Amino acid sequence: MNLPAKSKIELITAESRADIDQWVAKYPVEHKRSAVMAALRIVQDQNGGWINSDLIDAVAEYLDMTSIAVYEVASFYSMYELKPVGRHKICLCTNVSCMICGSDNILDYLKQRLGIGFGETTPDGRFSLKEVECLGACGGAPMMQIHNKFYENLTSDRIEEILAGLE
Repeated sequence: MNLPAKSKIELITAESRADIDQWVAKYPVEHKRSAVMAALRIVQDQNGGWINSDLIDAVAEYLDMTSIAVYEVASFYSMYELKPVGRHKICLCTNVSCMICGSDNILDYLKQRLGIGFGETTPDGRFSLKEVECLGACGGAPMMQIHNKFYENLTSDRIEEILAGLE
């Protein structure tokens, strides 16, 4: 006897489902999959900053999509994490404007200060460091993003202020 597959939607909290529903409501009923990026962000926040395969399956089920279609979105965009990250994910822009303005020096400083490189997390789980292609603030280069906040015109002193202000 084959038992029906258990729904993974229950992995998405009621609060997260309500948030996703607000995004779904912005699109015609037949295009609710258009809310996939918002849904991934919501479940990532719910899960401490990263998305596992069960949550990808849950989003797919909730939006009537295939799991691979949701995975393609989650793996393409740099704002989604497919493995655990530190409490503070530092996204350092290394695109042309930031590079010309010294992002290599900022990276060297962060590596020395935190003891990690791109794609790594400090042993205490406090910080992760991620290279990003562009954060759209070229006038304030070099710059980085932590959580939803941009930090521009970075120097080693400025980085120390920023890191000291984090819990």
